[in-house]
Amino acid sequence: MALITLSDAHLAFGDLPLLDEAALSIEPGERVGLIGRNGTGKSSLLSVLAGRQTLDDGQLQRQDGLVVHYVEQEPVLPEAATIKESLILRGGIDALDEREKWRLYAKLDENLSRFALNPDADPHLSSGGERKRAALALAFTLAPQLMLLDEPTNHLDMTAIALLESVCREELKNQRSLVVITHDRAFLDNVATRIVELDRGTLRSYPGNFSAYESRKEEELAAEALERRRFDKFWAQEEVWIRKGIEARRTRNEGRVRRLEQLRRERAARRDQMGSIRLAIDAGEKSGKIVAEVTGLTKRFGERTVVKDLDFTLMRGDRLGLIGRNGAGKSTLIKLLLGRIAPDAGKVKLGTNLKIAYFDQLREQLDLTKTVAETIAPGSDWVEIAGERKHVIAYLGDFLFPPRRANVPVSSLSGGERNRLLLARLFALPANLLVLDEPTNDLDIDSLELLEQTLASYPGTIILVSHDRRFLDNVVTEVLAPDGDGHWREYVGGYAEWFAQRPKAPEPKKSEAPKAEERRPRPAAPQKVKLSWREARELESLPETLEKLEAEQQALIERMSAADYHAKPVEELKGDKTRLDELEREIAQGWARWEELSAKEEAANKA
Repeated sequence: MALITLSDAHLAFGDLPLLDEAALSIEPGERVGLIGRNGTGKSSLLSVLAGRQTLDDGQLQRQDGLVVHYVEQEPVLPEAATIKESLILRGGIDALDEREKWRLYAKLDENLSRFALNPDADPHLSSGGERKRAALALAFTLAPQLMLLDEPTNHLDMTAIALLESVCREELKNQRSLVVITHDRAFLDNVATRIVELDRGTLRSYPGNFSAYESRKEEELAAEALERRRFDKFWAQEEVWIRKGIEARRTRNEGRVRRLEQLRRERAARRDQMGSIRLAIDAGEKSGKIVAEVTGLTKRFGERTVVKDLDFTLMRGDRLGLIGRNGAGKSTLIKLLLGRIAPDAGKVKLGTNLKIAYFDQLREQLDLTKTVAETIAPGSDWVEIAGERKHVIAYLGDFLFPPRRANVPVSSLSGGERNRLLLARLFALPANLLVLDEPTNDLDIDSLELLEQTLASYPGTIILVSHDRRFLDNVVTEVLAPDGDGHWREYVGGYAEWFAQRPKAPEPKKSEAPKAEERRPRPAAPQKVKLSWREARELESLPETLEKLEAEQQALIERMSAADYHAKPVEELKGDKTRLDELEREIAQGWARWEELSAKEEAANKA
């Protein structure tokens, strides 16, 4: 039986329909990824499921006694002396009986340690990332039947995101379900068992993870475009016929007239696929061959060393990604490279003929008192991109700003709109060095993919900070990551290559939580144990085994995606879902085992 069911749901914001005859059901044990454009109503839908907002029309049915917990995009911690006390108030734990209360106290301590949080810290001084991790720690402590997470990866670094993925897979099983809004495609691939897309008021469901959704969606869009072309052609033919007027009345074909009127109503009601950002970057003139030479670069803040004795050279056309946990010093390193702050030792020598466009994650370059149009073209109505002159209204339209938004102040924009505005401003100027510090925050998936494509064709040099693993893999060609104690190490490739080669952190003792200074990655001790004969055979056979499992998984997803699939017997549906979960677990275990044995073999060969 479904935990929660939405049927014939209607919800509007002003004259904008967010839900239009929408239907959705969440089954026990599902992990649903909710995706869609910014502003389409995803957060409103989550609020409806949480019971915080009511529908304009339609039905919302809940299983009797259903326990739902909602972690909003920007969690608010109640007033209290410590984070732990604030979470106890937020979760209503003090209102429970003594036995249950003390059980949850212990579980909360465990989860706060798991999410690397100090329970005695002052919530007033906590960062956005700490508040988000605290709210997640409480959510997994309460262990509801249905968990609703709105952009849980925002403000989290890669370590925290990987931890959240693991916790979601381990603890949300059997009767516990999840609905999550996120633009992190890797997270959706690793966690989701179903994707639900909110598109123009309609909810569409796709079994499997995000990669399976992408494949099915591409086919759907092609079929939809073909159907609309046929509809428009038929409608045009009927319009020609009705305009003959006399002939239509003479033949008394009243049925055909009524059909045309219905066609007109359908076409008027039809909402075309939403527009996409159109990005173009003017790289201007080429920079010198060497963009930056860094020698012995060192920077400290008090007793903390952020960068120590860093040497590297950035060449024209390089696409450098900076990877590291929050607070590792990525933004500081960018400011050192750009000369925004001075080093304590060493030097940075920038190349010749550089024109730099800098996207800062705090969007400090935006003047909140100016209008959107003034931000793009101060004192002018025109923008020039790669020699082409364009009116500022048309240019803003390329970044999904309607004409009516051109004269509103920047202070009234949402986070996603400010992000798009800063990108529009940067791309309006010629630049052969793009420095992008967290440009993916608040962007929807379509905009992310378009930004990827634009950067892929950009001929200049890129320095990119991002926690979006797939975005890094699709954009950068080399990575700079912290190695501990202020040292940074260079890796060829993207996130996947860094992840495979990174130094492994030592395992903390189970009896105590790791101290803050012990959490930074350190080089793993070399292994001297050789592979046994059985392990060598296992390592040799794993690729073929994984290939078979993944082929079975893909075949099962394709079968579950068939139009008539839901008409099959319930037992067959349950069996397929159970097998899909088993395959996901077996594949994850297989890759983990392959990585373990490969590392052991490599260490043995070096010994």
